[in-house]
Amino acid sequence: MIKTSDLNYLCTNLGNLSGLPVRMYSKSKEVFYYSIIKFIKDPFELDKNKALNLKDKITYYQSDFYYYYGIINYKNYCIVVGPTRQFPNSKQEIKSIGFALGIAKSETDEFITSMESLVQLPLMSLLQILNMIYFALTGEKTSLESISIRESTQALLKEEIEKEEANRTVDILEGKSNGAYNALDTENRLVDMIMRGDTSALKKFMENIPNVRSGIIAQEQLRQNKNIFIVTATLASRAAIRGGMDVTSALALSDSYIQRCELANDIETITNLNYLMVLDYAERVEKIRFGNNPSKLVIDVSNYIQSHLSEAIKTSDIANALYMGRSRLSTNFKNQTGMNISDYIMIQKIDEAKRLLRYSDKSFLAISMYLGFSSQSHFTKVFKKYVETTPFEYRQLHKHY
Repeated sequence: MIKTSDLNYLCTNLGNLSGLPVRMYSKSKEVFYYSIIKFIKDPFELDKNKALNLKDKITYYQSDFYYYYGIINYKNYCIVVGPTRQFPNSKQEIKSIGFALGIAKSETDEFITSMESLVQLPLMSLLQILNMIYFALTGEKTSLESISIRESTQALLKEEIEKEEANRTVDILEGKSNGAYNALDTENRLVDMIMRGDTSALKKFMENIPNVRSGIIAQEQLRQNKNIFIVTATLASRAAIRGGMDVTSALALSDSYIQRCELANDIETITNLNYLMVLDYAERVEKIRFGNNPSKLVIDVSNYIQSHLSEAIKTSDIANALYMGRSRLSTNFKNQTGMNISDYIMIQKIDEAKRLLRYSDKSFLAISMYLGFSSQSHFTKVFKKYVETTPFEYRQLHKHY
């Protein structure tokens, strides 16, 4: 019989070995915590309620920010290791996590430093560590293939996912087709819509996507679906890069989706994941593109803004980052888009504000501070200018939390 003190000892050594925070819960109450990295607030608080509902003996939970936590359920205890991810996250994304946690702006830099200190582990490596710990606890040998993964975050990622859409896409992945439609044409249309960031057209296309007959690339149906998913991930990431998405971010996102797919154990999960992935890439490209044929300058400006959304961005900041004079940048951008950079910055910030108003319960003051506005009144004034309604009215009309 393993004592609680023995579990504490095991968790402490697990934290030292992995370099990751380790927590132990009993009946959803934290009874032990150890981390060699000091956090102002534990990032696991954002995902605790969902992750602790996973009851498989060894599993993992992936957050909306593509960090994952390894989980061991042993008797009345739940051991949680993480967060970690294979590739580093951007400072802007870490700021988003800090904002969701309610971390004060004055403490954001310290939180970023803590998150950047986390050991980066491939998901498979983390799960292998968990397999060894579980063997030490129970004497039971497990394998990665035997780990049951429940995609509990699926319903939270996109509200547009519906059963009907999933069933339609299942038919495609299973090759249930009369061969009436050319698969290459379907592929080219998907790639084109991702590259252009045309999410509206993509959603309509996915609702009524034509039946195609895919080639046989595996001897078993689940493996067939996973292989097709990997091909789709490769095409989507390359299309997004061509559309202007940062190469490192695009490939890291592809790896994250593929890792989730590899641990899926049913076709419907893969189907939903496929839809989410394609739409995710298109939405990300949409945020960094302006017009139908954006120039390199416009794409570079967009990428800078997306990477610094929570800062008070100035045209001179962008000019310095792009090694251009401020006047030259402003003139060229206006000539190419018909819009002032200052207006474009605000449009991007207001788009993010709209998302936060719809899907979070953060106060108007917190949102205004997070997005770099000088005051809540300034934020309200700018929001009303571009949306023609106040933040309060917008939230009342569109809130989803």
